[in-house]
Amino acid sequence: MEELQDSSIHHMTAKVIAAIKNAKCYEPIYKELQRLVASPSVDKNDMRNTLEDAIKAAGLETEIRNMIFNLVRSRLKKIDAPDVRQTTSDPLSYLKRAGVLWDRRVRKSLNAMCGELKVPLHGQPRISADREDFVAKWNELSNYNMDLASYRPVYAPKDLLEVLLSLKGPTRPNEDNDQIPQWEFSHIALPVKNLFDLRTHYADLLRNDPYNIHDSAVQCQIILDSKLAPMCQQYLKKGCTPAPYRGALWAAVLDSKLHDYDIENWQKLRNSVWTTDHIVDKLVFKDIQLTASNDDQYFVFEDVLYQVLLCFSRDTDIANCVEYETFPVKGKTYEGPPSGVVPFHGICMFAAPFCYLYDSPVCLYYTFRAFYIRYCHRLTTINTHPQGIVSLCLLFEKLLQTYEPQLWSHFRELQIQPLRVVFKWLMRGFSGHLPPDQLLVLWDLILGYDSLEILPLFAIIILSFRKDSLMQVSSLDSIESILADLSSIKVLPLVQLALSRD
Repeated sequence: MEELQDSSIHHMTAKVIAAIKNAKCYEPIYKELQRLVASPSVDKNDMRNTLEDAIKAAGLETEIRNMIFNLVRSRLKKIDAPDVRQTTSDPLSYLKRAGVLWDRRVRKSLNAMCGELKVPLHGQPRISADREDFVAKWNELSNYNMDLASYRPVYAPKDLLEVLLSLKGPTRPNEDNDQIPQWEFSHIALPVKNLFDLRTHYADLLRNDPYNIHDSAVQCQIILDSKLAPMCQQYLKKGCTPAPYRGALWAAVLDSKLHDYDIENWQKLRNSVWTTDHIVDKLVFKDIQLTASNDDQYFVFEDVLYQVLLCFSRDTDIANCVEYETFPVKGKTYEGPPSGVVPFHGICMFAAPFCYLYDSPVCLYYTFRAFYIRYCHRLTTINTHPQGIVSLCLLFEKLLQTYEPQLWSHFRELQIQPLRVVFKWLMRGFSGHLPPDQLLVLWDLILGYDSLEILPLFAIIILSFRKDSLMQVSSLDSIESILADLSSIKVLPLVQLALSRD
C-alpha cells in the first residue's frame, strides 16, 4: 500500500515539474533561483536551509506556490483526464459530436462570409494610409471610419440555443426519440448537482458574518500583501469585495499579474492589429457598436474595448489553452481566426465589466483573457464539461422542476421552453443584464467558488422572485417584458435566499 502511495506521489510530482517547465513564468523564476544560488546569502555547506531562506526572502516561495495552485486546478486536471476512446459506445458521444459539428458550423459560416466579401480569412497587410490612420486613432478607435454595412454577427445566443434544444441522445429501451418533447431539455444524460449539493458547495455564503467596510478593506489589503492566490480566492467567496481591491484580487486568482513577457506580447498583438487587416476586425467593431456602445453602463469604454478585443482576436495562446470537444466526424474542416475564437453577437460583453476594474488596457486584457479561457468559452461551445453550457442548462431545468413546479407547469402549458427565457443570461454570464456593481459581485462568486453553477441558481431565484407576475401572463413576449429589467436585483441576498430554501 505504501509503495502504491509513493508511486502516486512520485507520478504527481513528475507531472507538476513537467507542467512548471512548460509555464511561461518558469524561465524568469529559474534564472532568479540561479542568481540566488550564486549569491553570498547561500552557504554551500548548508545549501538546503540557506537556499530556502533566500527563496522566502526574495518572494519566490509565494510565486512558486501560486504557480502550483493554478496548475493543479486547471492544467493538471486536463492532464489527469482519462483517455477515453471516442467511439459511438460512449453514452455522451452524441454531445461530443454535436460540439465538433457546432464548431465546424461556426467556422464554416466565417469562411463563407470571407468568400462572399472576397476577403482572405488570414487577413492582408493594411495599406499605408490605413495603417497610419489606425495607429493615430488607436486610443480613440470610435473615430476610426470603417464600412460595416456588409458584415453581420456570425452567430447569436439564439442560434446556439436552437442547436441545444434539438439535441437528441441515444434512444433508451421502449422510448422513441421523436417523442421527446421539444420544450424539455432534461433528457440530456449529464450528471448535475441538486440544491443540497449546491448548498454544500456554497456553504460559506450562508454564514452570517458581520460586514464592516473598514475592517473588510484592511483585511483585503493584508490578503493582497500576502500575494497568495488561495487566500485571495477564499476572500472572494464572501461576495462583498471592496471595489478598489477587486481588480487586484481577480488578477491574483486568475494568475494574470503582468510580467515583462506579457507586456512584450501585448505590443506584438497591437502591432499585428496595426499592420494586418483581418475580417475579425470588422466583426469586433460591429459587435461593440451593436452592444456595448448602446449600453448606458458601458458606452464610455468603447475605445478600450476595441483595443482589447482586437488584440484578443490575434492571440494564438488562447487557441492553445481553450479545450474543445474532440470526436471523429467526417467532412471538411475549416480554419478560424488566430485566437481560435470566432466573434459572435455579444462577445464584447465578456470584456466590458473588466473596464470597471482597470485603468490600463494591458492589465484589463490579461485578466479578461484568463477569465475567458477558464470560464467564458464553456458558455459558447457545446461540451460535456460539468461547467459547460449544456450542464448549466440541465441544472437550470432540474432546479426549476424541483423547486418551482408551478412555474414549470405554467411554462409547459404555454408550450414555452423555460430555457428560452433565461438562455441569454446564462450564455453571457448575466453581463449586460445586471447593473455592473451587481454583476461584479456575481463574478466574484464565480471566481471564489471556481464554478459557473451560480448562474442557473441565480436565474432560478429571479424567476421565483417574479413568480406572481409570471403566472399572470401567457406569451413569451410578456414573460420577457417582466424579466427585462433587472436593475433592482441584488445578487448576494437573492443567492443566499436560493440556497436557504427548503
